[in-house]
Amino acid sequence: MSRAAIFKNIEAATAAVKTKSAYPDYAAAITHSAPKLAGSDRLEIFSRNLAAVNGRTMHAVAELLEFLTASGQRHGYCDPVLYERVGAPLVAAGLTVETEYDRTRYDDYQFGITRASGAIAESGTLILDDHRTSRRLAALSPWVHVAVLERAEIHLTIADALAVLGDSPNIIWVTGPSKTADVEGILIEGVHGPGEQIALVL
Repeated sequence: MSRAAIFKNIEAATAAVKTKSAYPDYAAAITHSAPKLAGSDRLEIFSRNLAAVNGRTMHAVAELLEFLTASGQRHGYCDPVLYERVGAPLVAAGLTVETEYDRTRYDDYQFGITRASGAIAESGTLILDDHRTSRRLAALSPWVHVAVLERAEIHLTIADALAVLGDSPNIIWVTGPSKTADVEGILIEGVHGPGEQIALVL
């Protein structure tokens, strides 16, 4: 089978499903984690639960700039839609920010700034999909991934997020930095993806 035929089959298999199956019926109340939902402010709940899995919540580009500068992350990618709001201030401060992601140079990008489709307060999870995330590799290959979202896009529970999933063929839920564990149970971060996961809530 030719390379073109293989990729054609992959595209067909990952195309958006025209008719989705209904979710199974379940009692949403019994799926919630009461301790993780303590509080009344979704952003506060989300930030606390993201921090519990070693992620970071930031509220201003100046805060992001300070972190990137202090950690030596000076070259990255920014979704063109976010450039004026996020990328341009970083460039003005001396960082290098590209708006075209070159897959052949993935090792050059120390950080990637992309849009998130939403977040889940209950689990500290960021939601990425192919409709809003401009370059999936830019969210997965740099050491630092910055997911940008609005406060109003934070869902309280996992069930709430499931209820509004769109029709993107590829939806990724990211809960903190990439993690893996060996047979001895030693947790290592940043092996299969970013070692720093930031939610920039604007």
